[in-house]
Amino acid sequence: MSRPRFEDYREKYAPYFKMERRNGILQVQMHTAGGPVIYGLPIHNAWSQLWLDLGNDPDNEVLIFGGTGDKWIAGFDPEMSTQPLHELPADAFYDQIYMDATKLLEAFIFNIDIPTISCINGSGLHTEFALLCDITLCAEHAELFDPHFKFNLVPGDGQGLTFQELMGPKRAAYFLYTSDKIDARMAKEVGLVNEVVPLDRLLPRAWEIAEKIMQKPRAIRRMTSAILRRQWKQRLVQDLGFHVAHELLGMHLNK
Repeated sequence: MSRPRFEDYREKYAPYFKMERRNGILQVQMHTAGGPVIYGLPIHNAWSQLWLDLGNDPDNEVLIFGGTGDKWIAGFDPEMSTQPLHELPADAFYDQIYMDATKLLEAFIFNIDIPTISCINGSGLHTEFALLCDITLCAEHAELFDPHFKFNLVPGDGQGLTFQELMGPKRAAYFLYTSDKIDARMAKEVGLVNEVVPLDRLLPRAWEIAEKIMQKPRAIRRMTSAILRRQWKQRLVQDLGFHVAHELLGMHLNK
């Protein structure tokens, strides 16, 4: 059976992601109309589909993932407010919300078997993808946060889970209840990110690390990534469905 071709899926996902690949290193940047991402259900769905195609292309050897401009995610698509999510028909709610919310994280961890490097290029929601990567770089001006509780929502979509795993339960509980922002310096101190660099050095630094990784044999790279990803696999199996289900139940109870 044929595998996905880079030229095909680069075009397929062009409305949501900019991609380039050199010598096995694949750089993927989220965008909306060429600028910072505006979050909505279409990109929520596209994430999990992208991970499946990237992971099934054997020519991808290292992934660099980030946003565009100086923001990770710049805001919400206004169309999301036209119909409250909990008012969607049951099947649509299951497919567009529950399934996507779980599969976009599961597909990232279970289907991508190569080293991953993320570049948090600014503030915004859904930095869980960046935190799930093997190595996480962060721009100096970026801030991480989970605003769910602030808006009467259960923090169950994955951001809180990554906070718990990386910061520990006590620190995570504080930031999930308060929705306080974590600046780049603190993010490094508490173990959320590995390096803090100026924005204009973010992608070049990621490429430096990726090229260093590429100097090692292919099998060694991939088996090392399997070891590093194992803890995330265990955490997702144990907790992700529980977290997502409680968030969605909270939406219905808070009508």
